[in-house]
Amino acid sequence: MGDGLLTLIILAGITVFLVLRLKNVLGAKTGLEKKPEPVFGARRTAEAEPRVEDREEPEPIAANDPLAETWAAFRAIEPDFSPRDFVEGAKRAYEMLLMAYENGEKAVLETYLSPDVYQDFAAAIDQRANEGLTVDARFVGVREAKITGARFDADEQIAEIDLRFVGELVTVVRDQEHRVVEGDPNEIRRETDHWTFGRKLGAPDPNWLLIATGE
Repeated sequence: MGDGLLTLIILAGITVFLVLRLKNVLGAKTGLEKKPEPVFGARRTAEAEPRVEDREEPEPIAANDPLAETWAAFRAIEPDFSPRDFVEGAKRAYEMLLMAYENGEKAVLETYLSPDVYQDFAAAIDQRANEGLTVDARFVGVREAKITGARFDADEQIAEIDLRFVGELVTVVRDQEHRVVEGDPNEIRRETDHWTFGRKLGAPDPNWLLIATGE
């Protein structure tokens, strides 16, 4: 066997070894990658569906609730819908999305925002980066989360819910020289937001998208 052929065989062996090592380090897609976290509720499968006798009835709708007819329309499609549970999920989403915006986590925002709202958030993040600004943020808590309105499109089965949030967080904006240009690291800032979430009822994904924002 010539030296040239032997060299080629050795190089081929090294190449195969390196490819296998790289595959182990980087990993390969298996179809089991993590799906978006269900912020508003757990996904149910046939195996995970609770028994009828184990299900909790959603809280009754008060007769004087101005949104009683809307909630009834929601429950005609999703009997387990609960305004109270929705608010709890919305509070989790509020914290997650606020912090994703402050931290510039576009992938999180793109998952839970409608395309129009995402474009606005992403543009603000890009502008901040272009100006050389960085944000240090800490979420303190939600002081208030209240449903202020709701609508239902029976033809499209699209539900929309408006909420008023009052949140508390600490945010500090710094320039390229690490100087504070906005905020105070020792001050809790109170923020009021009016958000609208939307979702097609009956869809397997329990998450509601943030479809509109306001002050």
